[in-house]
Amino acid sequence: MSSTAWFAGLDRQVPEDVARLLTTVPEWFAQPESNEEYIEAARSKETWTVRNSEGEVVGVTLIDCHFPHVAEVHLTVVDRSVHGSGVGTAMLRAVEDDAVRRGVRLLQVKTLGASHPDPGYARTRHFY
Repeated sequence: MSSTAWFAGLDRQVPEDVARLLTTVPEWFAQPESNEEYIEAARSKETWTVRNSEGEVVGVTLIDCHFPHVAEVHLTVVDRSVHGSGVGTAMLRAVEDDAVRRGVRLLQVKTLGASHPDPGYARTRHFY
C-alpha cells in the first residue's frame, strides 16, 4: 500500500492496541517496564492512529503538549506487518499538520544519537 492509502487521525486512547503493537516489534520494545509505561501513557496522552480497512489500529503516535508552542512525540509504534507501507509517515504528517495549525513551533522526538551503535536506533533516526 502506498502512503496515500493510509489515513491518520486524532483518536480516543487505545492502550490495549498500544500493548498489542509493542509486541510486534520486540527489537525496539523489549523492556517490560518501559512497555508498561508506554501502555499507561496511552491511557491519557493525545493519541493519533492509523486503522486498516477492518478498523483495526495498525499504528499509534502519542503526543505530549508541554506548552502551546511545544509538543513532543512520546511514542510511535507501527505493526510490523505494515512496516514500510507509509503508516508511520501518515501519522507523523498528520501530527505535524495539526501542530502547525495549533501554532506549535517546536515538535520534538527524543531518541538515541548516532553515536549509539544499535541498528534499530539508526532506523528510527532515519525515519524521523
